[in-house]
Amino acid sequence: MNREAILADWEAHPMRKPRIAKVTINIGVGESGERLTKAEKMLEGLVGQKPIRRRAKQTNKDFGIRRGEPIAVKVTLRGKKAEEMLKRLLAAVDNKLKAGNFDEHGNFCFGIQEHINIPGVEYDPEIGIFGMDVCVTLERPGFRVARRKRHRKKIPNRHKLTKDEGIVFVQEEFNAVVEGL
Repeated sequence: MNREAILADWEAHPMRKPRIAKVTINIGVGESGERLTKAEKMLEGLVGQKPIRRRAKQTNKDFGIRRGEPIAVKVTLRGKKAEEMLKRLLAAVDNKLKAGNFDEHGNFCFGIQEHINIPGVEYDPEIGIFGMDVCVTLERPGFRVARRKRHRKKIPNRHKLTKDEGIVFVQEEFNAVVEGL
């Protein structure tokens, strides 16, 4: 589908226009201890919400990681908070994404090399510099039927998002440039 056809479809059928379900920010430190605590403190200050610790799924002797050891922190944002944070995070990468960052359901992920690239964040020598992964999940209105407790149903393929619709949504809502189309 081309861009004009997608926009006309959303105009004619408001329930088909995508929205942001959640924005997940992950910082993989690779070790527990002081560096993980600093990453947790930095992420909490950046987002304004307490992150959770993620544990290693398996032991890796080469990296000195034991199974069950906390090695990363992540936070999930929803609603208005997710939209506002996504605008700041996209500004850190100059509002440029690659077409390869999008999956077949319109969701996309991108990385930020240094958290000090985010507008409004200043370097703190006590914390250091951390990179992060940002994953954005898109959905249409009505996707709740797949998550609700009673009478759960499968989302039909005709109501699922496509990669092209995800790209058009990001271009329209956040003025992002998607390269490699």
